[in-house]
Amino acid sequence: MAQEFAKTFYRSCAWRRTRAAYIAYRKAIDGGLCESCKSNLGKIVHHKMWLNESNILNPDVALNFKNLRLECQTCHNAEKEKVDCGRCRYGLDGEILPPFAND
Repeated sequence: MAQEFAKTFYRSCAWRRTRAAYIAYRKAIDGGLCESCKSNLGKIVHHKMWLNESNILNPDVALNFKNLRLECQTCHNAEKEKVDCGRCRYGLDGEILPPFAND
């Protein structure tokens, strides 16, 4: 569920158009498979660099295809669980990486 500051954004025409266009783009590439597991159909358009109160109005972050990834529900939930437990790190493109080996 979206955080309070993001609810207006996720209801906006700009986001709905971007989301639909990204799904169509991914369907043209590989039929709309999850970009994480590549076996299930994608359902959720996820921001690699998560939105926050500082960047949500920046279209280069919030609406840029380079910051989006199509994920299935299972992969999206697994990623959220990693973040919620505080045991993940981020790559240069905002992707979530496994924790360091000594964690």
